[in-house]
Amino acid sequence: MPDLVDAYRPTPRVYDEMLTAEGRVREHWAHAGRVIDDLGLAELLLRHQETRRLLDDDGVSLELRAAIEPWSVLGEEVSSAGTSRGVDSSVERLQVRVDGLVDERHLVTCNGVPLPLQATGLRGRAVAGVRYRAWQPASALHPTIGVHSPLVFDVVDRWSLRSLGGCTYHVSHPGGRTYERFPVNANEAEARRASRFLAGGHTPGPVDVDQLIAAGRAASSLEYPSTLDLRRVPQG
Repeated sequence: MPDLVDAYRPTPRVYDEMLTAEGRVREHWAHAGRVIDDLGLAELLLRHQETRRLLDDDGVSLELRAAIEPWSVLGEEVSSAGTSRGVDSSVERLQVRVDGLVDERHLVTCNGVPLPLQATGLRGRAVAGVRYRAWQPASALHPTIGVHSPLVFDVVDRWSLRSLGGCTYHVSHPGGRTYERFPVNANEAEARRASRFLAGGHTPGPVDVDQLIAAGRAASSLEYPSTLDLRRVPQG
């Protein structure tokens, strides 16, 4: 912890929680410093990156990860180079993990539709998938279905009939920025991903839980019981 203490500048004439008036580190902060030293810088950076993927709201945490989505092969098309068969790359999938969930109290929704969360065997933890159209190419399956981005996730409290919090996930930069080159290193790649995730934007005000449950039933699928396919949800 020496580097932290050397760089720290307490406010003059104000009680400081870390340093005593003589400049010594208080015991509870000294313990925290020993833990930080034991973890090391590399482990702290890993934990920081993991924490950025978590969104905590009233004891419930959401984790979003990119998931594998197979792309369907389209029919043959005639082009200037001859005949080709493309794939529908407009559909993507997210994996959602929820911790701290109370089944009879909480709902997790995406764009106003509850996720078909599945228990994992660990108390309070459940997972689900979200399939959505990320962009609209010239050739794709279901061409009349629009883009579902941004994806707005809500942790809904059935007892208070309100959203406790949520997050917004954008497929690309929310400001419309495009990149002309690949990221030069992992830090730039992380910054690009972070710009697409906003820890906010959840649904304000009272929530109609009965309407949410009805929307979830309408979007349910026997073929994919643990995945919410937003293509099955009417738009507009």
